[in-house]
Amino acid sequence: MASELYTTHAAQYAESVTHNIYNAHYERPSLQALIGDIKGLKVLDLGCGSGIYAQYLLDKGASSVTCIDASSEMLAMVDSTLGGRVHAYQQDLALGLPNEKTQSADVVICPLMLHYLADVTAFFAEVYRVLKPGGYMVFSTHHPCAKSEMRHAKNYFETQMVIERWNTVGTPVEVRFYRRSLTYIMQAITQNGLLVSALSEGQVDPVVQTMCAKTYEKLSTSPAFIFIRCQK
Repeated sequence: MASELYTTHAAQYAESVTHNIYNAHYERPSLQALIGDIKGLKVLDLGCGSGIYAQYLLDKGASSVTCIDASSEMLAMVDSTLGGRVHAYQQDLALGLPNEKTQSADVVICPLMLHYLADVTAFFAEVYRVLKPGGYMVFSTHHPCAKSEMRHAKNYFETQMVIERWNTVGTPVEVRFYRRSLTYIMQAITQNGLLVSALSEGQVDPVVQTMCAKTYEKLSTSPAFIFIRCQK
């Protein structure tokens, strides 16, 4: 089930992440650096949100883009902005990818969605299934050792649900996600036959120095997200 942040507040959230520091000037450029050349490739955009990545994928020459999200409100925005240029549909990704054929995708991207799933091992099994041989996945998620994560950790190695109130849209909204160790994430990937080929802790855009010096200092000295590319 999609969080209230991505349903009730979908429009405000989409507007915020278009320009804010964490998404526009840290997460997106860092994940895009791992995507590589996708010209002529079939891409699945999991947790597509309002379609910001889908537009990027089209601009980079992907032959087809399929956008999947649990939020019908987010998908309505995808349809509004990209229309027939992408295939978009609603799916709870905790239940897998039942509408996607085995070995049908060249690339899977998954920006800042993994931490909402209770069972990431099953998720990576589905990613492996739908990827063509030689295909790859890139994803971003909360950094296991970020200060914002570790303040919740009674035991770093134990997976736990975290409940926070985020002010992303200008008003506090309750968000629930899972904090898990890097070991757990890596094992979920490799136990399903995927090979980690790149790992990054991201790099904040220097322009942030002029936007908010405090946030620039924070993100340039302590990562908030982790970025991983894994191959089939």
